[in-house]
Amino acid sequence: MPKPNKNDELSLILQAKHYNPHNVLGLHVHDGQHSFRAFLPFAEQAWLKLGHAWQPLVRGESDGFFEWSGQEQPETPCQLRIEQHGEIIETWDPYSFGPMLSNDELYLLGEGKLKLAYRTLGAHLCTHQGVAGVRFAVWAPTAERVSVVGDFNQWDGRVHAMHCHGSSGVWELFIPQLTENQLYKFEIRNRNTGNLHVKTDPYGFSFEQLPGTASKITRLDGYQWQDDAWLKARAERDWLHAPLNCYEVHLGSWRRDEHGHFLGYRQLAEQLIPYVQDMGYTHIELLPVSEHPLNESWGYQTTGYFGVTNRFGSPDDFRYFVDRCHQAGIGVILDWVPGHFPKDDWALARFDGSALFEHEDPRLGEHQDWGTYIFNYGRNEVRNFLISNAYYWLKELHIDGLRVDAVASMLYLDYSRKEGQWLPNKFGGRENLEVIDFLRQLNMMVHEDFPGALTIAEESTSFPMVSRPVYLGGLGFSMKWNMGWMNDTLSYMTNDPIHRRYHQQKLTFGQLYAYTENFLLPFSHDEVVHGKRSLLEKMPGDTWQKFANLRLLMTYQATISGKKLSFMGNEIGQSREWNVNASLDWHLLGEHFNQGIQRLCRDLNHAYKNYPALHALDFEQTGFRWIDCNDAEQSTISFVRTGQAGEALVVLLNFTPVPRMQYRIGVPQAGSYRELINSDAECYGGSNMGNGGLLHSEPVPWMGCQHSIELTLPPLAGLILKPESA
Repeated sequence: MPKPNKNDELSLILQAKHYNPHNVLGLHVHDGQHSFRAFLPFAEQAWLKLGHAWQPLVRGESDGFFEWSGQEQPETPCQLRIEQHGEIIETWDPYSFGPMLSNDELYLLGEGKLKLAYRTLGAHLCTHQGVAGVRFAVWAPTAERVSVVGDFNQWDGRVHAMHCHGSSGVWELFIPQLTENQLYKFEIRNRNTGNLHVKTDPYGFSFEQLPGTASKITRLDGYQWQDDAWLKARAERDWLHAPLNCYEVHLGSWRRDEHGHFLGYRQLAEQLIPYVQDMGYTHIELLPVSEHPLNESWGYQTTGYFGVTNRFGSPDDFRYFVDRCHQAGIGVILDWVPGHFPKDDWALARFDGSALFEHEDPRLGEHQDWGTYIFNYGRNEVRNFLISNAYYWLKELHIDGLRVDAVASMLYLDYSRKEGQWLPNKFGGRENLEVIDFLRQLNMMVHEDFPGALTIAEESTSFPMVSRPVYLGGLGFSMKWNMGWMNDTLSYMTNDPIHRRYHQQKLTFGQLYAYTENFLLPFSHDEVVHGKRSLLEKMPGDTWQKFANLRLLMTYQATISGKKLSFMGNEIGQSREWNVNASLDWHLLGEHFNQGIQRLCRDLNHAYKNYPALHALDFEQTGFRWIDCNDAEQSTISFVRTGQAGEALVVLLNFTPVPRMQYRIGVPQAGSYRELINSDAECYGGSNMGNGGLLHSEPVPWMGCQHSIELTLPPLAGLILKPESA
């Protein structure tokens, strides 16, 4: 192909089609002659600095071009004086700066191994060749031309066209004198269709206030962390045997101010953290705080994967919140959504006019249930985007773990699809092999680079070894949500107590598989929306029985094997479903029953955290032993929880409103026992039936134990008994 002449290249600049404007603009040398050209479509006059003088630039034949040629070599980068709109400004020519990206970075990005991709791509404040400005870089391999647009160039894609790094598909440009908080986007012309696409930065660290969608130049460094002690302790923590009790929170609807407005991250630090401390939770699990356009998506329709949502403040405000959590001894787990992304035309969807982050074939690339695109996990740069994003939240924002959303939808090619709507893998199976590789890579990165950080899978199927190490053939997650236990338990509890004797297996079946994974037991936001009713309203009976059942349910969750998670509002007995657009009903704490359930949850949380018998062997069969799981006729169960040092607590649960008087139960050792917690206590809103004082064992063999005690088992209640010597 013949080399285009100068006029052709100038025409391409004017049409915003030139893939490498550095060939035309900036300073060039030919046969000892220096020439300079700038495209300044809004300028009336322009000057180039030569030594200590300003040399006028000559307006070129084509509109907007200013040129100079001569023997003297200007200093580089070339300095300009520009008169436009009646003002004179001094700046530097962006096309006289050399590239900043290294070949190593581009190679690793193409290989999918650049964990710090967010420091290579995106917008970064920096000093280049002695000049302060911003380096922009974006991956858009199907583009004919990419430009940075913003207020600084009147959103004109001709002004700051970027340079393409060959086959890498990465475009770069350094623009001098731009500052923090200026807005920008990328304007992309697809080389196949010629269509223009104006996009936010996939690696943008923050965005303008809605309904605007532009990215915002944001400083990555500068916050002074004060959580070194926490991070050091986390790295040394034996999380397998430590308590983990998550308070799942949607920041926009936990509590609002007196005007109904969001609390900011710093206000939340002042209000949420003391509440979580007092209630005895060990971690806060946040519904997604990555940027998203619609409140009603709860954050699961992410458009800014690297952007902390500005609904509640700046990235540094969020860092302050995490920092304060850590100083208070509370971990922060982030709900992370690598399974799909929305089709908004200003975000990731068809980013450069092609199926870049997603698959072209809708049988692979579209999630029919949610109307979203599915990431193309087989593409190195896409996998790199997600791995780098996880690294960013852990490294730059000090998050303690990732709860990975909708893992089941990722693992299966036929997830929620009918015959003919999906494509099998290369072996003819339904498993997504590329996702399996991605998840293993993700988990290895997290555990190797961030010791003590957790990855938790929301995975609802029987896919094997989700929470087993990669070197053993597992996916490598730290834990997995036990959706089977949750569904069985809630199904059981919704039955009228008179019918529960026919469903005893729903309480006992879970122990058959409870130690095949590292399970976390969730009562999450998904169970209290979309007509499913709140936990309280799922319970049968009158008001007293509803609260008694809820107290019993929370006691059961706190004492059975597995780590814990409960959504905000469960602990205060909220009666209505969760509403993302309103605060929780905190006024309910003026009612006796609601005060009682909150007090019980507080005491259960502290007991779970303080007594190793309730948490140290959550993932091991040796930490749990049935005393009696067969008393279906009376709908009771009883078991022993044991710690690493052999310490034991006895748990009894009565799922009927009938008190069980003179109820005999086997105990693991002789001696005296006292009630550590009785969910029927008056202070919890119960009938105050129970066992005052000490319970003394008798040498009466019972239920496989050499000793037993006789006690009163209150109605719809749970007891935790503690050996007096323990």
